[in-house]
Amino acid sequence: MKTLAELLLAEATTCDFKEMLEARHPKSWLKTVSAFANGSGGVLLFGVADDKIIIGLADIKDDIDIIGKRIKEFIDPMPVIDFTAYSSDDGKDVLALEVFPGDDTPYFYSEKGSLTAYVRMGSDSLPAPANRLRELVMKGKNLSFDSLPTDYRFEDLTFTVFESTFKRITKKVIARNDYISFGMCKPDGLLTYAGLMFSDECPLLQSRVFCTRWNGLTKGSVGDDAIDDKEFEGDIISQLISSHDFVKMNSKVRWRKMSDHRVNKPDYADRAVFEILANALMHRSYDIVGSEVHVDMYDDRLEVYSPGGMADGTLIQERDIDDVPSTRRNPIIAEMFHRLDYIERRGSGFKKIRTETSYLFGYTDEHAPAFRSTPTAFHVILKNMNFDLHGSTGQDTGQVAGQDTRQDKRTASLIEFCVLPRTRKEMQEFVGIASREHFNKTLLMPLLETGQLKMTIPDKPNSRNQKYVRASV
Repeated sequence: MKTLAELLLAEATTCDFKEMLEARHPKSWLKTVSAFANGSGGVLLFGVADDKIIIGLADIKDDIDIIGKRIKEFIDPMPVIDFTAYSSDDGKDVLALEVFPGDDTPYFYSEKGSLTAYVRMGSDSLPAPANRLRELVMKGKNLSFDSLPTDYRFEDLTFTVFESTFKRITKKVIARNDYISFGMCKPDGLLTYAGLMFSDECPLLQSRVFCTRWNGLTKGSVGDDAIDDKEFEGDIISQLISSHDFVKMNSKVRWRKMSDHRVNKPDYADRAVFEILANALMHRSYDIVGSEVHVDMYDDRLEVYSPGGMADGTLIQERDIDDVPSTRRNPIIAEMFHRLDYIERRGSGFKKIRTETSYLFGYTDEHAPAFRSTPTAFHVILKNMNFDLHGSTGQDTGQVAGQDTRQDKRTASLIEFCVLPRTRKEMQEFVGIASREHFNKTLLMPLLETGQLKMTIPDKPNSRNQKYVRASV
């Protein structure tokens, strides 16, 4: 147990203060007992006001007896607890009730025949949301969502991507029994959800990734304000690789010429991006129907959203990033990602994301990755290293491997397409841009201004049949 001074400085998520013991109305503190047992544990300090002013208790021994009786009476099952008595410098007595994280979740508060499981949300103890309650039930049964059996049989689906990737990384050929030992298939041939998500034709609707490169700093409509957008489904390996490729295709690597060498300046640390995407797919809550991972790219940042908050119910923004233990919501998927060398076992993901980003040229504390969670969502934000406060991408040149390269390919293919006269509609359909305004701004007008395309002369002014051909033809 920490000292009294350390407890008074503890975070609100792990420490709650009670000015007195409300023996006749214990719900105010018993729901916190439930929340701490259902989460990562915590301490209730009796005899301390919310503003952390020590008030003191009159009879600690009597209070210990009452607390023990109330917990046995109202909390089911009985959590593991411990008491520590403190005396302040001015002689006031304080009682610390430590509640340990439990394995027999959910821990319910019982009142008038009604059972409610509480979880910690910031400084409050609130009823567990439906998805969190399901996770607590599975934890109490030593289960996880990815370990649950499905109605799909092993022989009904194929695993070509998984098996080829496994062979390339491990130099081993996977056998049918390996799927069972890995937890991807039950002995009776039914696939678990983990096995289902590694199958080529994964039919789980919420196992998808939506990627969008927005034009500017905010979201808009995909048709008008998205430069590029893709939806990835199927096996989880392809989702990871494809979403990673999407970020690389919509990023830039600039360079700066130094006195005797050249320094590359990527928008984002590639390893950090991959780590974020792997963690989003591996740790997300798959039992939230109608949800998916979202990758949103803006001019100044990259945001990744995954369904489900922290697996232990805490808020990441209230935790020490360097001291967050590895809690695997989907342990089978996590183990397979480790075997495929996508992640490490040590739970170093947050630190790796920050470290890899800090290696980038021009990094300052303002560019530090941001992590934020709610009870039902997790967000990671990476700052674009080549974007400044004025919306400029700097004076460096030499863009390679990114949106500029992609734009050059589009431009070249469009010019070749217009060897024969084409209408605006035909051109838009060819390059796959739905928005007429965006097509005009990013492709058509620059090509007309530089003379690479020219308009044919229609029979009538402003004719809708206006066509465009290469100027050199």
